[in-house]
Amino acid sequence: MPIYEYRCPKGHLFDLLQRMDDAPPTVCEVCGASPLEKVLHPVPIFFKGKGFYSTDYGKGKRKQESREGETAKPAESTAKAEKTDVKKAESA
Repeated sequence: MPIYEYRCPKGHLFDLLQRMDDAPPTVCEVCGASPLEKVLHPVPIFFKGKGFYSTDYGKGKRKQESREGETAKPAESTAKAEKTDVKKAESA
């Protein structure tokens, strides 16, 4: 049987062990105020395992491609500079 946490309008918190098909409580156990609100907490997610991000999302290939692209760019820019130097020499 799960334990549920409830909060009353005055801010009191209390836990209640009840079945899933049981009706929720209507009044606060501490002060008797109503209506009660069920408190939900986020569930933590743990990413465990060696290389989770590198194997599941394929970032390794993108990094290699970007490194290859960076080395190719300076070579292209020097080739363009050489072509402009040749054109200037021909026109002079």
